[in-house]
Amino acid sequence: MQIELNRVDDAFHLVGKGTSGVECHIDAGENIGGNNAGNRPMELLLMALGGCTSIDVILVLKKQKQTIEDYKVIVSGEREKIEGTEMTPFRKINVHFQLKGEIDPKKLERAIKLSMEKYCSATAQLQDSAEITHTFEII
Repeated sequence: MQIELNRVDDAFHLVGKGTSGVECHIDAGENIGGNNAGNRPMELLLMALGGCTSIDVILVLKKQKQTIEDYKVIVSGEREKIEGTEMTPFRKINVHFQLKGEIDPKKLERAIKLSMEKYCSATAQLQDSAEITHTFEII
């Protein structure tokens, strides 16, 4: 897998493109000279985790013949500064699933567990450096 980032302006705005060909904008905040024209890199890490596990959960629920009327995932991360550096990696991440529809809570719980423990590559990438938990609700 490979991605490409191209600088758009004379500050920090970048446009990324992967094998899908879909563009993703990345930028820094105005407080350090960015133009707020894209997501922050650390936001994208949380989005990647949420997206990866969502694909798994939706696929499993579809195979289980569950009816999803609405789907949302909220990923929250707590960061911690590494002493002697400016690095602040995520140390705790919670993935909260909100679904609406005819969904058996036990099937949803199983789908989430399968994703987190067996399928989601983003979880595998982050789990050694951050405690990843999950919660869910059916509305």
